[in-house]
Amino acid sequence: MPELPEVEALAGFLRERLVGRAVNGVEIGAISALKTYDPPPTALGGLTVTAVNRHGKFLDLDVDGLHLVFHLARAGWLRWSDTAPKAMLKPGKSPLALRVRFTPHLDDPDDDSTPGFDLSEAGTRKRLAIYVVRTPDEVPGIHTLGPDPLDEAFTRDVFAQILGRNQQIKGLLRDQSVIAGVGNAYSDEVLHAAKMSPFAMAAKLSDEQITSLYEALQNTLRTAITAAAGKPAKELKDAKRAGLAVHARTGEKCPVCGDVVREVSFADSSLQYCATCQTGGKILADRRMSRLLK
Repeated sequence: MPELPEVEALAGFLRERLVGRAVNGVEIGAISALKTYDPPPTALGGLTVTAVNRHGKFLDLDVDGLHLVFHLARAGWLRWSDTAPKAMLKPGKSPLALRVRFTPHLDDPDDDSTPGFDLSEAGTRKRLAIYVVRTPDEVPGIHTLGPDPLDEAFTRDVFAQILGRNQQIKGLLRDQSVIAGVGNAYSDEVLHAAKMSPFAMAAKLSDEQITSLYEALQNTLRTAITAAAGKPAKELKDAKRAGLAVHARTGEKCPVCGDVVREVSFADSSLQYCATCQTGGKILADRRMSRLLK
């Protein structure tokens, strides 16, 4: 799933290429992905992209005051074309959910390019979501977002207040209503960097642990953003994988201590961790309500 660093990089990628261009066409390939109907997607036609923003894991194209917002979910992705396909996108069984075409840049008389992008989603669990709204706050997932961890106002003291919950730290970091943008992968990475068990209780962390976790959160996200910045959309997935220390690396060696990276599996997801770095050498039981083996 694309998380904050990849979505931030996608926002920068699209901002550089789309601001100042008009929408030449919007086609829906998966009706189930479209979550709003007023205004219709066709209302974007002829309007100019004025900004591209990120809200947590949501991407937001401001098109003359209307907003094309989308969430890529677990298996969605954006495919960019310098020259958009001319074939009309038809609803059906294709993985393509959305196609947007753009005109040449309105402020550049020498520009004759007609780029565009597709949104696609692999697999059978269709969770990619597309919205056309008058304000981003109309999107339920944006309206309920917690603070962005990279916002200047997100200080260590603010983080400490958030941690005053009787909740396992792994789940808290992933909760979008608590902290916006962090998902399964980067919560694993943050906890590994902080040398903390994913099942530690947030409310019981010491001041030293809170500081360590805050610094790990900031450093992990900012390092990933730096690694992704400027890369084409098609390269972002590989850039993310290359930077991961433990997530999705079950059975490999921990890059810090050399111990094997272990996994705890759940019904529809899993987490990875290093026992030596994070749990004092104790192995977490691989069952849904995991706890440290005695």
